[in-house]
Amino acid sequence: MIVPILPTISTVCIVISAILVAIGWSKIRKRDIEGHQKVMTLAGLFALIFFIIYSSRTIFIGNTSFGGPDEYKLFYTIFLIFHVTLATIGAVLGIISLVTGYKNKLSIHKKLGPFTSVIWFFTGFTGVIVYLLLYVIYKGGTTTSLIKAILGI
Repeated sequence: MIVPILPTISTVCIVISAILVAIGWSKIRKRDIEGHQKVMTLAGLFALIFFIIYSSRTIFIGNTSFGGPDEYKLFYTIFLIFHVTLATIGAVLGIISLVTGYKNKLSIHKKLGPFTSVIWFFTGFTGVIVYLLLYVIYKGGTTTSLIKAILGI
């Protein structure tokens, strides 16, 4: 089975991002502030790479629909909505966490960081499940680009 390269790369990026968040969390617990900043910045960079690949693919190539059995489509859709909601919340909180950390607003950063990290771990985990369901366990369904859909091509 051959998996599509862009979804594979973007999924790897989000997994690396989540792993780096875990490492960053460990570093701050050891009071390694400089190491924490570097690792969390790298985690944010991998999340940004994911987002660039994902949004570019969505616009120019398209999203792949669920290709599994019809009786699983509702469950997949509910799970996907849960994942997208987590990802959106995690991204917003991640940006806020990075900004408050860089601006040295540590009272906010210290409260928000652990919560953001947990959301990000779940985002990474559910993202891998979505990837497996779309490209590994089942053959992906149809893919239509946003541009083609808008222009009716």
